[in-house]
Amino acid sequence: MGLFDELNQKNDKEYVPISKDIDKNIKQIKEELKDCDDIIYRDFKVGRNQKYKLTLIYVDGLIDKDLISENVLKALMQEAREVEPNPTGFRRDFYNLVKKGNISATEIKEVDNLTEAIDNILIGETILVLDKYSKIIVIGSRGWPTRSVQETQTETVIRGPRDGFTETAKVNTSLIRRRIRDTKLKLKYIKLGKRSKTDIAIMYIEDIVDKSLLKEVKKRLEDIEIDAILESSYIEQLIEDNNYSPFPQVENTERPDAVAASLYEGRIAIVIDNTPFVLLVPATMTTFLQSSEDYYDRWLITSLVRLVRYLASFVALLSPAIYIALTSYHPGMIPTQLALYVAATRTTVPFPAFIEAFIMEMTIEFLREAGTRLSGPIGTTIGIVGGLVIGQAAVEAGIVSPLMVIIVALTTIASFMLPSYGFAASFRILRFSFMVFAAALGLYGIMLGLILLGTHLVNLKSFGIPYLSPFVTLGKMGGDLKDTLIRTPINKMKKRPKYTDVVDEDRLVNKEKNSDKKGEK
Repeated sequence: MGLFDELNQKNDKEYVPISKDIDKNIKQIKEELKDCDDIIYRDFKVGRNQKYKLTLIYVDGLIDKDLISENVLKALMQEAREVEPNPTGFRRDFYNLVKKGNISATEIKEVDNLTEAIDNILIGETILVLDKYSKIIVIGSRGWPTRSVQETQTETVIRGPRDGFTETAKVNTSLIRRRIRDTKLKLKYIKLGKRSKTDIAIMYIEDIVDKSLLKEVKKRLEDIEIDAILESSYIEQLIEDNNYSPFPQVENTERPDAVAASLYEGRIAIVIDNTPFVLLVPATMTTFLQSSEDYYDRWLITSLVRLVRYLASFVALLSPAIYIALTSYHPGMIPTQLALYVAATRTTVPFPAFIEAFIMEMTIEFLREAGTRLSGPIGTTIGIVGGLVIGQAAVEAGIVSPLMVIIVALTTIASFMLPSYGFAASFRILRFSFMVFAAALGLYGIMLGLILLGTHLVNLKSFGIPYLSPFVTLGKMGGDLKDTLIRTPINKMKKRPKYTDVVDEDRLVNKEKNSDKKGEK
């Protein structure tokens, strides 16, 4: 039994045999799908005497009606009527009629399970029920309205591909396969969700991926028992190692090029139907701080941007806490002139530094959430005008100091520099925790918070891979540092990252080395 066969078998429902009596089959199907007015039953007959009945069943709105009309109904109603089936030869005659040319649909299969046939109806296929035939023919006819391939909204780049995933799994897998024209790229479809029966595609490159990692992904998917999968976040939360960590342990992306690059590194992609976000496992802190565009610019520019990005992560996490600690506990560490200015601007502020910072941070969160829920132009207007008006009004009213407004603005800008929304959201949560530590113990509280955060990150794993790889495994993965804080030139990154225990480590062939070997021969 194959790696995913057990998982597919696990999701199969109770076996219900198909009767040779078409009326009995239709009655059972109508009983299962009663009160479903969008289920269409198209009855017709074949044979010169029109003795044998057929029924097409599909969901209105989920199929390509042109395909069914031109490639199925027209062929059957015009040519099948000339067939003269008999009780003994009907199965052979009609099998030849359907399977060998009369129906020109590209996808046709037979099922002997009535429950499986009903499931195919609900996912947008058309079934053909035949009289005197103990199997049902399933015709691939999915044709629901879909969004065209467009540029991603959350991961825009200046240089790089502009196509992004859609809500249809087959479109997404085709965008990935277009970039990996390799027979070793494997794709396995499974269904998850007792009621939703959502299509899930697991993609990996067979001779690169670590087999133990693939086995672990399969096991975690197999353990999922839920009624519906409506978005990729359902699976993300069900398979991650630590549900209580603020940091995401599964990466999600809308970019096909990012998925292709991850597959080349030995990672596994999980494509979920009805969502444009594809999951990538395992994930480490460095993968969340990298962008697809990092590999399309020259290495010097990318290295500078990455260093700025890491600095921005510290600013987004600690700047309000440092302001609270310095103004409340350690004013002597502030330069004298700046300290006098801060003291002068805070004379009219009626709140301690912690309350002042908390008010401004919550105001920014309100504006951020309001801008997200509204349409693009209106949301942008609220973010800019709201920030300017509220900030200026708060300073003039003496509620907050001007320096606090500057710090909160820098913090917000820094948080937007992080490529991953989920990773940036974890910093937003931790920022308030560090503000509490700073209000309680000053800089000592910040240090305590950093120690606790570091301890948590050292112990955190994603599918058994340390979250801080390769920083915590320098002996084993020292070469991976070429693509972390900085990115070395591509011709120097000859090996794939080792944190996934890839089978094929070579990424770039050293021609000079090969020519030397030929010379020796």
